[in-house]
Amino acid sequence: MNDHVRDADPADPGSSGGSRGAAESGEVRRFRERIGVRELVDVHTHFMPERVLRKVWAYFDGLGPLTGGIEWPITYREEERQRVARLREFGVRAFTAMLYPHKPGMARWLNGWAAEFARRTPDCLHTSTLFPEDGVHTYVQEAVEAGARVFKAHVQVGAYDPADERLGPAWGLLADAGVPVVIHCGSGPAPGKHTGPEPIARVLARHPRLRLVVAHLGMPEYEDFLDLAERYTEVRLDTTMAFTDFSERFAPFPRRALPRLAGLGDRILLGSDFPNIPYPYVHQLHGLERLELGDDWLRAVCHDNAARLFGLDRDVPGRPTSRP
Repeated sequence: MNDHVRDADPADPGSSGGSRGAAESGEVRRFRERIGVRELVDVHTHFMPERVLRKVWAYFDGLGPLTGGIEWPITYREEERQRVARLREFGVRAFTAMLYPHKPGMARWLNGWAAEFARRTPDCLHTSTLFPEDGVHTYVQEAVEAGARVFKAHVQVGAYDPADERLGPAWGLLADAGVPVVIHCGSGPAPGKHTGPEPIARVLARHPRLRLVVAHLGMPEYEDFLDLAERYTEVRLDTTMAFTDFSERFAPFPRRALPRLAGLGDRILLGSDFPNIPYPYVHQLHGLERLELGDDWLRAVCHDNAARLFGLDRDVPGRPTSRP
């Protein structure tokens, strides 16, 4: 563990070591024990420059159109070191720094920050981002050469067409390099001009080997994105916010689609949206457990699939070494 997170004060209720943190960590540990995994891999967590993150939180506080006007209190409104420590206490073996630009000229700067964050946080999968602009292929190539292991794209916030011709060479580069892209392209919690399955389907038609991870299971167009996953073998979906009481109120997952979700059990990945969630971290895990798709499915979703995708257990094919 890095020195900058070792100094969380166990007596401070605001610290990850406080009584609330200990109780929640215990709940997550009991979940892991029930399904038989020592660690979790979370492919959808947000770390970004503090001034950017605080603007994101201010937006959530303001009930803007990108939240669908839904009240969205941030559960983990903490300093960076506390957030990193909390994930470690939850037993999250690897996580991401999902960061994204909303305008030209921002992505390269964010990528520089993310590279430094990955250097000082070795359990964070080095994350980068992109935007349809001149020079995007160059800085995506630089990020890949610098060791980026995952990219984040946010069609809703960026308000861009993922099939924009300026992004074509970058998608091709990422497909060739086998670097996964976690993309928010579904229309939840509020639709955008380029959200929904059709724009990203045009990208996949041109780049069928692109390792695309559709965030939030494509909420609310769940079945359309299941179609894409069934059509393209490199398409995966993350569970971020799906099946929680919060999301089920405005974007319920159709029960008729559960057999399809079970059938794609090797391509569903755990995501949480930590820290920007309006409930405790463990609630996402309980939501998955309530589906009653079995412990094998839960182990695959919560660890195995992402461990395999990111090469976290290269020495053992199939089952991961971290299972007790």
